[in-house]
Amino acid sequence: MAAVYQALHRRVSSLACRLHSTYVRKMRYLNQLKEDDSLCRQAQTSGTFYLFHNLSPFLQKVGKKYLVPQLSAAETRQILEKLQEAEQWLEKSVLIGCSDEHRPRFALDLGALDKSVIEAELQGSFTDLRKALFVVDRKDSPLLASAQSLLRWHESHQYCSKTGQPTEKNPAGSKRVCHASGVTYYPQVSPVVITLVSDGSRCLLARQPSFPPGMFTALSGFCDMGETVEEAVRREVAEEVGLEVESLRYSASQHWPFPSGSLMIACHALVGAQRAEPRALGNFHLGALAC
Repeated sequence: MAAVYQALHRRVSSLACRLHSTYVRKMRYLNQLKEDDSLCRQAQTSGTFYLFHNLSPFLQKVGKKYLVPQLSAAETRQILEKLQEAEQWLEKSVLIGCSDEHRPRFALDLGALDKSVIEAELQGSFTDLRKALFVVDRKDSPLLASAQSLLRWHESHQYCSKTGQPTEKNPAGSKRVCHASGVTYYPQVSPVVITLVSDGSRCLLARQPSFPPGMFTALSGFCDMGETVEEAVRREVAEEVGLEVESLRYSASQHWPFPSGSLMIACHALVGAQRAEPRALGNFHLGALAC
């Protein structure tokens, strides 16, 4: 009987932890915003906004630091009113997350408006994302990257590929619908493998002529349709440097907003030392690095 009670207690405790988990509550709240249009519209009136202009995020320099300001809905509306823009601009925003206190965060691209006026009003500048990722705080980088990818996806999916008719996004920006065909489109990412190749004592790096002096990279490439990660790694290594992978292991993954939203899947690949004689293909130049 005691064993049954202990098992039941563990299950109840586990359930209570899940229900009270900050992460779980956040994920469920964000899912509600994606599924409930009226709730999301209401959240737009109390959320914070990250501004972009033609996919470049807005930054403010304070001393030697670059900050990513979060504007309240009232501040964002005030800027739009000064530019004599309509209220529907807020509905062009996309949901990109929320704080632990469930304050929703949105990204809004104002590319159709006068950039200089916005920069002067807010005392900052719209900065190319590649540069911004090097100067902002680490905690802001993933948010800016995912925001730009989602904004870019909406920019390039305004028409249905089946009917050619305009698509309409939901308030959260988690999907677009073609009402003529009933087709629903969801944001997608492109899987990319990036692989550090080694023969056990040396690592293989590559570079392209366009790289600055001293810059090398691990091998990378998009996964083909129907490929597994393992198959993509083996193919890319064979194609780019003419080596056959004997074994590989997964290392980590990271979202990358270029060229249009990629999931970088990092792996380590081992090739046989007796066959580790790479050959360059196309525009690649090779170099070895001691492990």
